Parts: sequence; C-alpha cells; structure tokens
Amino acid sequence: MVQERTMLEVADNSGAKKVQVIRVSGSTRKRYAYLGDIVKVTVKKAIPGGIVKKSDVYNAVVVRTCKEYGRPDGSYIRFDDNAAVLLDKENQPVGTRIFGPVARELKVAGYSKIISLAPEVL
Repeated sequence: MVQERTMLEVADNSGAKKVQVIRVSGSTRKRYAYLGDIVKVTVKKAIPGGIVKKSDVYNAVVVRTCKEYGRPDGSYIRFDDNAAVLLDKENQPVGTRIFGPVARELKVAGYSKIISLAPEVL
C-alpha cells in the first residue's frame, strides 16, 4: 500500500530515480493511494543533468503497486514494485518516455497520455 513516507520508483525519463510520498491527495482522511491516484512527492534520488533535481516537490500518479488491486470483474492485478510517473502543473507527464508496464485503471482516471507512452498496459 502506498501511504505517506513510502518510497516509489519513478517510471519515466524525467531524471528522478526515487521519490518519497509526502501527501496522499483527495481527502484529509485518505490514508492509502491505489492505482491512478495522485500523490504529492519529493525527489530523493536523481541523475545529474536531468529535468528534475533532488528535493523538488511534484505531483505524481501511481502506476504500479505491490498490493493487489481488485478489479470489477473479480480479477486482481499486482506488480513487483511501487512506481509512479511525475506530473507537471497541467497533470501531464514530465518525462517523454514511460518504462515498464502500467495498469489499465489509468485510462479510467483520465491519463490517456501515459497509456499511449507506456510499452505495455495490463
């Protein structure tokens, strides 16, 4: 489950490698973030010369979670890691490429740009 202080991998080429969740957006009582949810993150590890720098604060959308997510048809989807994609002010991805598979729930959440950039949609 993704909650405050959770470390996430970054699944795009924005220059960030690891980010830490500092807030789950939505409600004051919302504790966990699932696939397609927006979280406020801070960059903990970045490559030199990238678009983002260490300690920058961004919004991000969760694209993979280790905790299984139940779908309406009764099936479950689960990934090997927790990953997110950084977003700019207009909720568009900061990077131009997406690495690894992403969940189909992102399309329902309105992130069709991330779906089109992803190599695989599960």
